[in-house]
Amino acid sequence: MLSGQLVRRLFSMSGRVCLSRGSSGSGIIGPIEAAIRTKLEQALNPEVLELRNESSGHAVPPGSETHFRVAVVSSRFEGLSPLQRHRLVHAALSEELAGPVHALAIQARTPAQWRENPQLDASPPCLGGSKKTRGTS
Repeated sequence: MLSGQLVRRLFSMSGRVCLSRGSSGSGIIGPIEAAIRTKLEQALNPEVLELRNESSGHAVPPGSETHFRVAVVSSRFEGLSPLQRHRLVHAALSEELAGPVHALAIQARTPAQWRENPQLDASPPCLGGSKKTRGTS
């Protein structure tokens, strides 16, 4: 389930699991990533929180914190639609989404849903540029 290359940190806190994954290989958690983690933990008290900085796979400078993928497993999501769950995540991260974070892929699941499929989805590779300029010379 977890690739040794991707796992940067594993914390076990009172039965909760928090993972940080990055594709840069540096193992360093930046201030934006740390803020995202803290705010989601405070707002949603997740059983599982997996956070991956995917910025290095995009056309941004090295060390950027602009593109993230997160899996949040919380009992707060019970009875909520996917849209309502995403709104809770967006509300917790409103400051980051208004500024430094350009993209946030969200997997918001209940504990039962996570037990059925306990994996963080993979993002497709960045094609760079805009759709208008792709395929033109």
